[in-house]
Amino acid sequence: MDSMTSADPEPESAPTVRNSPADIVLTSEQQDVPVDRATAAARRVIDALLRTDRANANLDRVAEELDNIADHLEQHAPVVAERLIDMWRGEGVTRHDPVTGPENAIAPPLALTGRADGSVDGVVTLTLPYQGPPGHVHGGVAALLLDHTLGVANAWSGRSGATAQLNVRYHRPTPLFEPLTVSGRMVSENGRKINSAGAVHTADGTLCVSVEGLFIDKRVPRPR
Repeated sequence: MDSMTSADPEPESAPTVRNSPADIVLTSEQQDVPVDRATAAARRVIDALLRTDRANANLDRVAEELDNIADHLEQHAPVVAERLIDMWRGEGVTRHDPVTGPENAIAPPLALTGRADGSVDGVVTLTLPYQGPPGHVHGGVAALLLDHTLGVANAWSGRSGATAQLNVRYHRPTPLFEPLTVSGRMVSENGRKINSAGAVHTADGTLCVSVEGLFIDKRVPRPR
C-alpha cells in the first residue's frame, strides 16, 4: 500500500529556472507620450510640495492652478467602471499599478528585470513622498515594493496568484535619496501555494528589509 494517502500534503517543488538568453524588463517603461509626461510632472509636483519653503512659495496660486488642472482632467474622465475595464486591458495592468506604473503618480516608479536564474530585481531611489522616520523609507512602502516584486517574480517563474501572507523583517532603517535594489524570487510551489522571498539592499549591499511571502494561485495547476 502506498504510504502517501490523499490526506498527505503534496511535496514542495522548486520552480523551473528560466534559460533566458538575456535579461528582460518585465514592467512598463516610461515613454515619451502625453500621459507619461503628465504623470512624471505630477510626481515632481508631489515632491516639490513636500520640499518647498511654505513661507515664500505662493501656495494659494499653486492650489488654484492645480484645481484648474484637476477640473480639466475630471471633465474627460469616464465612469470608474469603464476606466477599470480599460486599465486591465493589454499592458494596462503594469502601467497603472502603484509600484511600477508610469501612469501612476504615486509609483516611484520601480522597473523590474527578469534574470535567467528566475529572480527579478530593480533599482529605485525613494524621496520625501515615501518617508516614514526622518530621512528613511516608511516601512509600509518597503512592504509594498516587496509584495509587488514577489508577485512579478512569481509570474516570471510561470506562476501567479494573490498575496495570502507576508512575513516582513526590518533589519535596519532604509535610507531615502540612495539607490536601493529590490529583489525577489519564487522559492517553491505546492499545489496552489507559491512561496517566494525577497529583499531590499542599499548600493553597498547592506540588507535593510527581507520578506517571505505566501501566494495562492487562482488557477488549478495541471499535473506535471
